[in-house]
Amino acid sequence: MNTALTVSKEEALALRYGADAIPAAGPWNDHIALLLSHRSVRGYRPDAPPDGTLETLIAAAQSAATSSNMQTWSVVSVTDPAVKAEFARIAGGQKHIEQCPIFLVFLADLSRNERLARANGTELEVLPYIETFLIGAIDAGLAAQNAVVAAEAIGLSTVYIGALRNDAARVGELLALPPGVAGVFGLCVGYAAPGVTNQVKPRLSQAAVLHHGTYDSTREAAHVAAYDEKLSAFSGRFEMAQTTWTGRVLNRMGKLKGLAGREKLGGVLRAMGFPLR
Repeated sequence: MNTALTVSKEEALALRYGADAIPAAGPWNDHIALLLSHRSVRGYRPDAPPDGTLETLIAAAQSAATSSNMQTWSVVSVTDPAVKAEFARIAGGQKHIEQCPIFLVFLADLSRNERLARANGTELEVLPYIETFLIGAIDAGLAAQNAVVAAEAIGLSTVYIGALRNDAARVGELLALPPGVAGVFGLCVGYAAPGVTNQVKPRLSQAAVLHHGTYDSTREAAHVAAYDEKLSAFSGRFEMAQTTWTGRVLNRMGKLKGLAGREKLGGVLRAMGFPLR
């Protein structure tokens, strides 16, 4: 049984928001409890999940919403240790990519529909536009999140690897991607390694992100200050680098180097067959 289901609604909400910022009580069930228990795990046992697990996760992924049923995404399951090692290097040394038994690269994939059009002697005029690429990226994200929820429901752990975009061109080479296909992110799936005890990380209060009728940031400074205190305390409890959320945002977004190569992504995507008009 997933331990998330043994936690009460109040306990689950307190873990996610802090005891002083629990939202108003509302409907609750085991599925919602599972969603609130999500945490990223960065250490995996090599044990393979049961046969058919990958196919179950992909079935869940394909059950996600997709814009106009265009299904502009694909996914590659990567098992070659050398390729996984190269992905770990691209991602800044994230060794869990090499450890996890299931590593997936989710793709924005416009090539399948382009081939369909070519086979039918027509042209898809919308392919070069940013909107169409965005649809592919969003489709991939929705699909992946369904896979994550399915994995956690059967006792597996996960972590997204956005840092594959540090070198999208190299990822494309390693996966032999045709023009019009790009890796959006990776996903580690597996059993958490012994001693890896990632906890539910607090989020901004709902008052900071939920607006009613119109966007209102008048109380934002107070909400951020409260969250800074909670996140710093959380980090301290688990012997992580103690920093505020404000500090993390400024460190990550304040300098171009924080993009770790992704500042070139527009040009890289154009070279990979996405004109992005």
